[in-house]
Amino acid sequence: MKETYRNIKKVLIANRGEITARIQRTLHRMGIRSVVVYASDDAEFGYLKKADAAISLGEGNLHDTYLNTQKIIAAAKNSGADAIHPGYGF
Repeated sequence: MKETYRNIKKVLIANRGEITARIQRTLHRMGIRSVVVYASDDAEFGYLKKADAAISLGEGNLHDTYLNTQKIIAAAKNSGADAIHPGYGF
């Protein structure tokens, strides 16, 4: 199974809250860098400080931020992420 992840160096986590924190911890244990996205209202969440990079999705409701596929993909491309982890719940 480790062979699958060998070339992944950076993952964008397209979620928020405790889910993101858990994914971050796992990525860290695997030696993979994390990029998190956040809406302006979530800018003070603690897991943002623990990420290797954090990218704002701007202001708005969930459809304008975390559920905006175009913004998520643009953030992944701009960050150089090798993969996107969608989390769960969205």
